[in-house]
Amino acid sequence: MPPTLPTRKLGKNGPQVPALGFGLMGLSLAYGKAEPDEARFKVLDRAFELGENFWDSSDVYGDSEELVGRWFAKNPDKRKDVFLATKFAFMHLGDKPGPMIDSSPNYVKEACNKSLKRLGVDTIDLYYCHRVDGKTPIELTVQAMAELKKEGKINYLGLSEISSETLRRANKVAHIDAVQIEYSPFSTDIERPEIDLLRTCRELGVAIVTYSPLGRGMLSDAYKSPADFEEGDFRSYAPHFSPENFKQNLKLVKGMEALAKTKNTTPGQLTLV
Repeated sequence: MPPTLPTRKLGKNGPQVPALGFGLMGLSLAYGKAEPDEARFKVLDRAFELGENFWDSSDVYGDSEELVGRWFAKNPDKRKDVFLATKFAFMHLGDKPGPMIDSSPNYVKEACNKSLKRLGVDTIDLYYCHRVDGKTPIELTVQAMAELKKEGKINYLGLSEISSETLRRANKVAHIDAVQIEYSPFSTDIERPEIDLLRTCRELGVAIVTYSPLGRGMLSDAYKSPADFEEGDFRSYAPHFSPENFKQNLKLVKGMEALAKTKNTTPGQLTLV
């Protein structure tokens, strides 16, 4: 059994999970070239050793699900100690540019079965709809997810990047255990009254699972200019990290550094508390 980190309850009905989750996307894509399995297994091993066992994947994160499946195959006794989240809805259609989104009931179930196979598991602990497609009523998507739960294929339901109104509609069909959304000093839309998502989640007992809480690395003190990003890193061409915007980001970083200093901590630690 791995050591225990500080935990939080996943919404009103979920289990205790580590307060800090482990996002797996960067092991497979987006932030530069993926390392060989041996190197990535060492990262997973170390995370597990530290008690970081709230793992977050997606079927669109390159070979992320396959990587986790291979790790489980090497460590079958550890599956029970990992709270595993993954996602569906993005789909790549051969040589067509960019991903498509499908949150229809049929695709929900098709995607889940494929994820179970790639992960080599019988059950996904937390299953998110990564994005809604804009044409399938959310009620139908969530109903299909609830059916997967009844079948024992998933344990908890999640939505990602949705509106307060959509969350309320979804929650009338089945309780939504978690909402995943970007939230950091660089991205605070969730707090805006007109968006109302933070308050709605609290009202309904839905856990908020944030991604990129360190501003996609800006608060790690590792990047001083866009030139610091390695080849293949999506931040090299993301508007948020353009040379002009980068300068503004650094001003916020400096402000966080000054505030953190008064607390005898780092900007990253201050953000994650």
